[in-house]
Amino acid sequence: MNLTKSLKLFIFFTLCSVLAIAQEKQQLINVIGVLENRFEVKFSYAVKDVEAIMVHKPDEEDSLKSIIENLNNTTLLNFKFLTERYITISIIDKTIDICGVLLSEDKIPLSGASIVVNNTVKGAISAGNGAFAMGDVPVNATITISFLGFENLSIRALELWKNESCKTLIVEEKAEVLNQILITKFLTTGIQKRIDGSTILNTEKFGILPGLIEPDILQSIQALPGVESVNESIANINVRGGTNDQNLIVWDNIKMYHSGHFFGLISAYNPYLTDSVVVTKNGTSSEFSDGVSSTINMSTKNNVNEDLSGGFGANLIHADVFLEIPISKKIAVHVSGRRSFSDILPSPTYDNYFERSFQDSELTTNSQNINESNQSSDFFFYDYTAKLLYDLNENHKFRANVIGIYNNLDYTETFTNNQNETESKTSNLQQKNIGFGGSWIAKWDTKFTTDLSTYYCKYNVDAIDFRVQTDQKLTQSNEVIETGLKLKTNYKINSKFNLLGGYQFTEVGILNATTVSAPSFNRVKKDVLLNHAVFSEVEFNNGNTYVRAGLRANYFQKFNRLIIEPRFNVRQKLSHHFALKLQGEFKNQSATQIIDFQDDFLGVENRRWILANEQNIPISKSKQVSFGTEYSRNNFVIDVEGFYKHVDGITVSNQGFYNNFQFINAIGSYDVKGAELIINKTAQRYSTWLSYTYSVNDYDFETLTPSVFPNNVDIRHSLSLAFNYNLLDDLEISVGSIWRSGQPFTKPVEGNETVRNGNNTFVNYDTPNSENLDTFVRLDASLSYKFELIKNAQSSLRIGVINLLNRENNINTYYEVDPNDTNLAIKIENKSLGLTPNVSLRFSF
Repeated sequence: MNLTKSLKLFIFFTLCSVLAIAQEKQQLINVIGVLENRFEVKFSYAVKDVEAIMVHKPDEEDSLKSIIENLNNTTLLNFKFLTERYITISIIDKTIDICGVLLSEDKIPLSGASIVVNNTVKGAISAGNGAFAMGDVPVNATITISFLGFENLSIRALELWKNESCKTLIVEEKAEVLNQILITKFLTTGIQKRIDGSTILNTEKFGILPGLIEPDILQSIQALPGVESVNESIANINVRGGTNDQNLIVWDNIKMYHSGHFFGLISAYNPYLTDSVVVTKNGTSSEFSDGVSSTINMSTKNNVNEDLSGGFGANLIHADVFLEIPISKKIAVHVSGRRSFSDILPSPTYDNYFERSFQDSELTTNSQNINESNQSSDFFFYDYTAKLLYDLNENHKFRANVIGIYNNLDYTETFTNNQNETESKTSNLQQKNIGFGGSWIAKWDTKFTTDLSTYYCKYNVDAIDFRVQTDQKLTQSNEVIETGLKLKTNYKINSKFNLLGGYQFTEVGILNATTVSAPSFNRVKKDVLLNHAVFSEVEFNNGNTYVRAGLRANYFQKFNRLIIEPRFNVRQKLSHHFALKLQGEFKNQSATQIIDFQDDFLGVENRRWILANEQNIPISKSKQVSFGTEYSRNNFVIDVEGFYKHVDGITVSNQGFYNNFQFINAIGSYDVKGAELIINKTAQRYSTWLSYTYSVNDYDFETLTPSVFPNNVDIRHSLSLAFNYNLLDDLEISVGSIWRSGQPFTKPVEGNETVRNGNNTFVNYDTPNSENLDTFVRLDASLSYKFELIKNAQSSLRIGVINLLNRENNINTYYEVDPNDTNLAIKIENKSLGLTPNVSLRFSF
């Protein structure tokens, strides 16, 4: 009996609920009739568009305008007033608000992902919690979500309709990737950290950094701990105490021997077609060699898109353009070009850069040495890239690319000769780098892939130097030609194990030539070196433990020498937030840069490439190990890492000494040990970080006295602090400062500053590198504003200021014999950039 009563009660309440709902919601077509009678209006519509739509019955006190607004918000129909009396209903031109939350398969928010409405310029970037939102999205549009290291996700806008709540989307990591993205937003949007400790810069999604107005690749990496430039030049990047030539720079599998425009102040690589830049300081994959300090691996965009896209922009130094041009569904062409316009329209920014670049060259020092002379100079640079992409099918893809980099400086001196006649002589310096490459990427099955690539690169620096004071013409050339072939195989054993193997062949030829007119002198030296290498490594990742262990064998045919290089990279997660990491590597390098004389190549680019000969120039070899710990929780990261690096086979001429060792031939080594700390907190609207590096860097040359002394780039303390904040959705500011110890230098012996040797007088230097420059301090700031100036084009305005406080920093000090008193030495100081503003305006479509 009780059961029967309960059943009746259940049926009664169910019927009441159904009736209540039925009364609450009605067919739209019926509501339209009520509204027409109530407000004396007419609706125009197709019956098939409205007959299945259910809506809530409007309240009696609601106005017609509020009812129509509510229907627009709660249905996928577009209600539009033609007049006060006529209203149309359609699904054409309907836009909706969408939102979502992006998570990885491990439920980690994906910050900095790109969300794009296909065939439009509308897009968004996911916030620190993975959330995103966009308004006025066409209801029939398709949304594409992309994130580095993850599979692209396409979804209909309708599925993301912001009606009641935002949909959570799980984005799958690429199946072949064991070296996963660990931190999705590191320092700023577009910088990410991998599980192996390497750092990725995604230039397309790049936020802003203090002082920068564009994602300059080699300027941006200096935000990382352990990466310095002691003289503010990207042509002199020091990674954990190394010299710039000890950094392996690769662009689309092409080795590059030149990195900067303006002889080091601007990166020579156009960032707007660059897809990613991977910076590795230790534990490098066995795939790479020939860079004993670091590896900087740049990759350009690699997908054939259906739509034409591109962009163009300019700042106070140069203008650039890039295009992604689809030829067919299988073929596309990517091109980019950039040129300075300072030779046509100079600016204060150009003047500051020019003064900084050429302050210690013949362009500025000759004015003090030449009577009745006038100097003028003309400088410009350009670069270009092109890439052909051909997808034969989903499993076989072919790529061909070219890159060209060019710097040109003309320097004219007008003077009065002994016959009181006016003469003009023009010196010239050209720096060129061109590279060609091709690759075939093949996927043979779900587990086995191959990548066959080949390249050719040529680097030249040529100088014609008319020395007016000695009536002498000096011609100098340095040329590097390298060809290479690499076959890389990848076999995915299972979801946790991956096996990499391959073979690499390189042939390097380097020419150095010097010609002097008076007295007549000519010297040409050319060396060629062939290297065969095989490499293999195994990679393991089970979610808690990551291990990459590899071995590389290098055979130098000329020396009949085999060099074995083990590599390892381990990360162990101890808890969800805490992990330990251990890395180590052996590496070698056969091509290095030396400085014969400080005034070589007009004193602007005085370094020249040479090859090892295993006599007075050995192959450089490095050994490095590091151990660290990492804590990560709620977008808050603390990373501490200690390291030790030993580099053997360096030479005195390779280091560029300003002391008594400058013209001595000696072979030695350096040891650097230290620790790096970074603290980073990111949120939806801001990111802040503190980076600190402590290191002790000492030379050891057994044949010199003293044999052990501080390295030229021994920066004991380096601290940077920065803060990024989104004032509005489209307005972001970035402020940061750098504080670091001054680099070492050598003073003359007090009271005995010069010494004679035959007919020549030299500075008599004291103990090498026993003094330090004053502390380097710089405050930088940037502002970025995004807006729509041109229809269907995204626009951005960026303003950056380097050295906001206009502090005068000394970045190098050396001494010369005083021409007025040979018993004394005069002090030469090179200064950093002063207050340097720059403005960038860009458009992309």
